[in-house]
Amino acid sequence: MIRLLFVFCGLSLAVAANSNADEMPSSLDWLEVVAFARHQTDYSGVFVYQYDNRVETSSIVHVYQAGGEYEKLESLDGPKHEIISHNGIIWGFVNHKMVQLGTNYGHGSFPSLLPEQLSALRANYRAKMLGMQRVAGYNTQVILFQPHDNLRYAHEIWVHTDSGLLLKAAVLGGNNKVAEQYAFTQLQIGGKIDRSWVKECDAAAQGKKMPETSNDIKSINSGWVADMLPSGFKKIMEIERQMHGRHAPVTQMVFSDGLSSISIFIEPNDSDEDDEDGLSSRGAVNLYHKVMDKNLITVVGEVPPRTVMQVLDSVRYNGK
Repeated sequence: MIRLLFVFCGLSLAVAANSNADEMPSSLDWLEVVAFARHQTDYSGVFVYQYDNRVETSSIVHVYQAGGEYEKLESLDGPKHEIISHNGIIWGFVNHKMVQLGTNYGHGSFPSLLPEQLSALRANYRAKMLGMQRVAGYNTQVILFQPHDNLRYAHEIWVHTDSGLLLKAAVLGGNNKVAEQYAFTQLQIGGKIDRSWVKECDAAAQGKKMPETSNDIKSINSGWVADMLPSGFKKIMEIERQMHGRHAPVTQMVFSDGLSSISIFIEPNDSDEDDEDGLSSRGAVNLYHKVMDKNLITVVGEVPPRTVMQVLDSVRYNGK
């Protein structure tokens, strides 16, 4: 129904494998470097996304130059899909022409999963260094983020020790089993990387209207609130947007604790068959929706099922 794409050192780490909460500040200072590394690093490669006994493969090319940040993502399984982004503006090919698809809102996609402000992690997770491992031929530092409660998942990341780029990321569900995982299988960092597609992106952007000026998405204060969000989840965005297949604009609120995100969607109930109450999942993402007071409320997030259900049952209109 609603799909989140939730599609990063040569620094010396004086943190023991059994790091405790008192060591968190220095760990987070280092991770600030990781969060920014992805934006300023040139790389190309192939990565896999594993979930629910399924595997999806994609290629990615990322370059940074005077015009800003450019990225090309292409699916390698099934029908060909190619997306290009430039400084957060997303482009795709329709009838062999590049058209503007929208803006990258909310939580990032691999390998840009870490936030650029990591202070929230101190209150919600304990960082533990798990040693060194190799991923796609590169040395990485493995870090485990263990939550302080059972309302969110543990996260494990593998960070390239020279560039700070995130090379692998896993979300751990019940009994610390992997619920979903991203990992590079082939990777080139720096060096000669094809940039011919960058000119095509710049040419397509000439004279185009940016999504920020569009009426399809606008920032609002809707008056809707959720009283039972897990501690540490802060609102990072509230918008009204048109969504494909919907008869009326949808209100969306996005909350984050620094590693996980929860989105709440509110729309008039149109009595469609897919509007029946229900819980579904894909990898680490759980979705729960139900009709409340003539509105269809949907909560989706990279959190356990009990969390999305708890959040939805606490949603209410508080007035503007």
